[in-house]
Amino acid sequence: MPRSPSSPAFWRSPLRGPWFTSVLGLVLLGGITVLFVTGLVSYAAYNPDLSPVNDMTPDKGLLGFYLFSWPTDPTWLYRLTQGVHVTLGVALIPVLLAKLWSVVPKLFTLPPARSFAHALERISLLLLVGGALFEFITGVLNVQLDYIFPGSFYPLHFYGAWVFFAAFLTHAVLRVPAAIRNVRKLREETGELVSPDPAEPTVSRRGALGLVGGGSLLLFGTTVGHSFDGPLRETAVLAPHGGPEPGSGPAGFQINKTAASRGISATETSEEAWRLVVEGRGQTLRLSRSELLRLPLYSAALPIACVEGWSTSDQWWRGVRLRDLAALVGYENGAAPDVLVESLQRHGAFRRAALRDNQVRDPRSLLALYVNGEPLTPDHGHPARVIVPAAPGVLNTKWVARMTFGDL
Repeated sequence: MPRSPSSPAFWRSPLRGPWFTSVLGLVLLGGITVLFVTGLVSYAAYNPDLSPVNDMTPDKGLLGFYLFSWPTDPTWLYRLTQGVHVTLGVALIPVLLAKLWSVVPKLFTLPPARSFAHALERISLLLLVGGALFEFITGVLNVQLDYIFPGSFYPLHFYGAWVFFAAFLTHAVLRVPAAIRNVRKLREETGELVSPDPAEPTVSRRGALGLVGGGSLLLFGTTVGHSFDGPLRETAVLAPHGGPEPGSGPAGFQINKTAASRGISATETSEEAWRLVVEGRGQTLRLSRSELLRLPLYSAALPIACVEGWSTSDQWWRGVRLRDLAALVGYENGAAPDVLVESLQRHGAFRRAALRDNQVRDPRSLLALYVNGEPLTPDHGHPARVIVPAAPGVLNTKWVARMTFGDL
C-alpha cells in the first residue's frame, strides 16, 4: 500500500533526527539574532522619523521605539552594520534550507491539531517558516537588485522582520533547552523526526553538516568582499557591485544609479542651466557651480555604503560644508538644522532625502563638487552631490537641485 506524506515511514532519510535538527537550530539561533539586531540598527541609519520624507514605514508605531539620531562616527558604521547583515544573511541560506528540510515531515503530521495548544504551535510554526522564507527571499532579491515583489522593499522587510522574529523568539524559548540536550547526545536512535524505516545512509549526519557548513563558507567567501577594500573585493562574485573596481581613474569606483537611468540630461546639469537653490529662514539663494567654487572648500575621505551590503573604499571628496550652506541662509555659529535635499532625478526612490542636524553640523558633511581630485562625473552626481559620514548611500543624494534648511 503506497505511503502518504503523513506517514512517518514515508520520510526515509537516515539523516533526520533531533541531533541534526538541533545543531542547525542553534546555529540559526545565533545567526538570526545578529541579523535582526543589525537590520534594526541599519534601519535607524535612514532617519525614518524624519517624516514624511524618509519615513517609508509610517505606521510602525511602537515598532520604532528604539530609533535614535544616527551618528556620524565612526565613518564606517553603516558599512559595518549593513555589510554584516547582508553577508551573514547570504551565508546562512544553506543552514536555513537544511533546517527546513530536516523538519519537513512535521508539516504533514495528522491530525493538523490535536488540541488548542497544539493548534497554536502549528500556527506559530507556519509564521516561523513563512517569515523565514519571506525575509531571506526579499533580502536576496534586494541584494541582487531584482525588485519583483509588490510594494517597497523597506516596509515589507521591516514588518516581515518583526513578525518573523516574534515567531522565532517564541519557538526558541520553547525549543532551545531540548535542542541543547539533543546536541549533547553522542547518538540518537529515537525521536519524532527519526524514520521508522530508514534507507541506507550515503553520508553521516556530521558529514551532512560539513556539506552545509561548506556551502555557507562558499557563499560567505564569494560575498564578503563587497564590504572590503583591496584584493578581497575581487572575490565578491555573487554581489552586484563586487569584484574588481569598475574602471580606473578618479571616478573608477562603484555606483548604483546612473544619470541616464534617472533621466538626468547633460543640458540641465550644464554650467549655464544648473543652479543650486538654498532655502531657510525665509531666504532663498540660487548658486551656480562657479559661485559654489568661490566658497571655502573642504575635503573628507569617506566611503559610500548601500543597503545591498556593498561599499566603496574611501574616496577623497572636496566641496562646500553643509553647515556653511546653512550659514548662508541665516543658521550661523554652528546652529545648523535638519535639511531636506532634493535631486534632479525623475525616476526611482529617494528623489528627496532628509538629514538630521547632527549630520549637517559635522565638518566632513559636504556638498561635494570633486572626487579624488577631479570634477564629479555624471554618474557620480555632477554637478553636485551630498556626502555624509556613516550615512546610507541613498541619503548621499546625487544631482542635487535644492536644499531646504529648517526643522522637518
